[in-house]
Amino acid sequence: MDRKTAMRRAGVVVLAANLALVLAKGGVWWYTGSIAVGSEAVNSAADAVYSLVVLGGLYLTTQPADFEHPHGHERIEPFVALFVALGVFAAGAGVLYNATTAVLTGSYGGAGGVAGVAVLVVSALAKYGLYQYCRREGERHNSPALVATALDNRNDILTAGAALVGVLGAAVGFPVLDPAAAGVVSLGILYTGYEIVRDNVNYLVGAAPPEELRREILRRALSHERVRGAHDVVAHYVGPEVDVSLHIEVEGNLTLFEAHDIESAVVQDIRSMPEVDDVFVHVDPKELGEWKDDDEADGLLDE
Repeated sequence: MDRKTAMRRAGVVVLAANLALVLAKGGVWWYTGSIAVGSEAVNSAADAVYSLVVLGGLYLTTQPADFEHPHGHERIEPFVALFVALGVFAAGAGVLYNATTAVLTGSYGGAGGVAGVAVLVVSALAKYGLYQYCRREGERHNSPALVATALDNRNDILTAGAALVGVLGAAVGFPVLDPAAAGVVSLGILYTGYEIVRDNVNYLVGAAPPEELRREILRRALSHERVRGAHDVVAHYVGPEVDVSLHIEVEGNLTLFEAHDIESAVVQDIRSMPEVDDVFVHVDPKELGEWKDDDEADGLLDE
């Protein structure tokens, strides 16, 4: 399955699952009045809204390159993920406010009962399935939006568990556990928003990729027989993809055709990495005296 089809399908699956959970939790909330179940209904409603945004964003990011966007549209994805984070923060703040108000006023709401327990167990199982699915597809296709969605689904498992504790506590005579559980749910929601922002800001500010990826870039450049060394190796994020520039050192008596072939081979080898978008290689001949030490490159090779 190609990247476009896989990502769009993931968006549809997540949206459909979240809509189903909103209906199920909302129905139990209306029937029982449980604040913990209600907080989970709000959480799922926020999930459904951002799932719709993610689906639209994934449609845009999987459009082919055009004249205005010669590198494609993948760089839109971090913005989609940050929009997701805004929705997550809003939902978390709303749930925290309601839970705090309930504890302070003593209006604990109704007990969730069997229906509350059932819907929360089903929710946790569904979210676990979505987490595994979105994480796998997000990592396979290098999609920040799907990885952000996976993180949200992972934390939703924990918040459903917290809500379940509240429902069970209310059922055995401790009604304060219901809004207390809602408060725990809100903290899980807010932490999800933080994780999404943390991960996607690096894509937007041009941060360096993980050290292992930089090491592999340098290793591929030096694997070519006529490349004697490399320096000024720079790799940075441009959206979710990585742009690379580096200098390679070759003997100065090579013909222009030979130097060109070496440069093209290095570019092709590094560009074949799924995380890399574009590669710029400068060839340094020995006679110009541009050979120099690069402590950072040497450090990557020594590890």
